[in-house]
Amino acid sequence: MLRFFSPAYISTGFVAVLVGYAGAGAIIFQAANAAGASPAEISSWLWALGVGMGVSSTVLTLWYKQPILIAWSTPGAALLATSLPGIPMSEAIGAFLFSSLLLTLCGVTGLFQKIMDLIPASLAAALLAAVLLRFGLDAFVALQVDFKLAGLMLAVYLGAKLVTPRYVIPLTLFAGIASAVFQGQIGALDLDYSLTVPVFGWPSFNITTLIGVGIPLFVVTMASQNVPGLAALRTHGYDAPASPLIAWSGATGLVLAPFGGFAFNLAAITAAMCMSKEVHPDPAKRYPSTLWGGFFFCAAGLFGGAITSLFTAFPTALIMSIAGLALLSTIANSLEAALKDEGQREAAFLTFAVTASGVTLLSVGAPFWGLVIGMAAFQIKKYIARGKT
Repeated sequence: MLRFFSPAYISTGFVAVLVGYAGAGAIIFQAANAAGASPAEISSWLWALGVGMGVSSTVLTLWYKQPILIAWSTPGAALLATSLPGIPMSEAIGAFLFSSLLLTLCGVTGLFQKIMDLIPASLAAALLAAVLLRFGLDAFVALQVDFKLAGLMLAVYLGAKLVTPRYVIPLTLFAGIASAVFQGQIGALDLDYSLTVPVFGWPSFNITTLIGVGIPLFVVTMASQNVPGLAALRTHGYDAPASPLIAWSGATGLVLAPFGGFAFNLAAITAAMCMSKEVHPDPAKRYPSTLWGGFFFCAAGLFGGAITSLFTAFPTALIMSIAGLALLSTIANSLEAALKDEGQREAAFLTFAVTASGVTLLSVGAPFWGLVIGMAAFQIKKYIARGKT
């Protein structure tokens, strides 16, 4: 029990939630505003998303004893921010329910698992490395934003890696917070400890909204979130079956969509933080970090005002640094796994390059197109090799 309170577990779970909210929290507000949500409804969205992610992450992690983190769909929120203006809230909720139903069916029928079984491990690793790359690079971009703070965090990270690798992330985070406090960079805190009150919204179903919002929300959530999320699990050696994870996240959306829980999916970036060797040398003992992540997600939902104020008070350079440094080892290990097999190296690199480019085509993000192009290259080379034999 005492091991559960290890600083490595607590800090990693906190960093995962901090990065999630700091990186995409503003997009959630934009999506809610686009739907014409009132302040009470915006708070309800944050409640539904926080509680949904927290409970789902905790239940799945305890069931499989593996670090499984459920997140909101960040590209889905970005899609909603541009798609919902002019659409009544009831129709928006109907689209959320429709998208969650499609996600649930994709898991229950095993379709997603069948698709993922066709993807070579090297391509999955390349996909994960590319998705995480921008965050890793941001650790050094932060030096340009705030050299003192980011430089100190980098120095502590390098020193702790040599002396105490297990506690490198908590020590780096503590150094960053201490530096920010000393320099007066912590923003104003408006800590409202009142519980968030969920607001139920009745759905209505309009075929145009279902096709124009619901289906694109389903596609971007599957292609840009669930595929990299499962790749994160597989690249780190975890074998939790895909179908129940997708079905559970979809069912969570069915329950919480009327309260603003527009889409739930497997986390990739924040989950990778909880799977790194800095959390624990033994992969089988890393899952408590996601239990702490689940706890902080629930707290963020129940006490939305106070937690959101806390997360937004940290300076940008601190968020960039801790997120990037926490992911460096995962990026390196993923690249090694992606390029290890010489016969699949070109296909893996194409997957990596296209995904890292960030290209969006037909409203579908780069991870999907990276896999499509990488799989095409893999199949062509396989066909040529078969012809020569």
